[in-house]
Amino acid sequence: MTGLIGAIEANVLPTPGGGDRQAKKRVGQSPWVRRTLIASAFLLAALLLLLPVVVIFVEALGLGLGAYFDAILEPSTLHAVFLTLLTAVVVVPVNIAFGISAAWCITRFEFTGKKLLITVIEIPFSISPIVAGVAYLFLYGSQGLLGPLLAAHDIQIMFSLPAIFLASMFVTSPFVARELIATMQVQGNEYEEAALSLGASGFRTFLLITLPNMKWGLLYGALLCNARVMGEFGAVSVVSGSIRGQTNTLPLQIELLFNDYSAVGAFAAATLLTLLALISLAAKLWLERHR
Repeated sequence: MTGLIGAIEANVLPTPGGGDRQAKKRVGQSPWVRRTLIASAFLLAALLLLLPVVVIFVEALGLGLGAYFDAILEPSTLHAVFLTLLTAVVVVPVNIAFGISAAWCITRFEFTGKKLLITVIEIPFSISPIVAGVAYLFLYGSQGLLGPLLAAHDIQIMFSLPAIFLASMFVTSPFVARELIATMQVQGNEYEEAALSLGASGFRTFLLITLPNMKWGLLYGALLCNARVMGEFGAVSVVSGSIRGQTNTLPLQIELLFNDYSAVGAFAAATLLTLLALISLAAKLWLERHR
């Protein structure tokens, strides 16, 4: 304790010989350092983030609004938009259910293999989406491990909607779970134990205590999951077959249009994906502000 007080006095109190009381400045408190860091952050954000978004809209509208809307209303692009939204509608609720179950299990129970379960949940963060797509191809494809069995029962998974859903679920599965695990660990379980001790059932406790307390983490994780689903390219490109007008999501449609040298069509489709991402970002900022 004496040493700590001495260190504080050495940094705060004036040195022998007089002088005003003045604490030593922390690193980065100098005005020119602060201004340089702020200017650098704005410059990098403008060059790496804002400028590419601006270029997308400028190129999409380069030939006028007529050409832009013609590209948007092209049937294969509309189908890609529909398929992207359908994938989000299917995948996000499944990941929400999985995230709630996994977070509840990990934060409320002690069991053998708990750390292993957490590691398994985080696998999609460390595996390339393309690798995940190839793994599904070797598992459910016609020459894969389960391919002959599926073919015998006339079930097709690869190069169809189920493959898109499965690949998207794999890539986005950790988002809700990881957000809820952190939220529920911070909250603890005191209120739940109090409710149970007063005679509330497990379901009633979950519905009235646990769920309201985790709502912000749940919404935040769902938004991140939704944004990732709509922008997924790697895994979906492998398992979908990129069939124009059938299994093309919006990111795949952008690539096809670009390879067809349809710059306006590609950038117009990219604006739709960008707008969806901006809506998700706006919702995320709103949640963070109210959280």
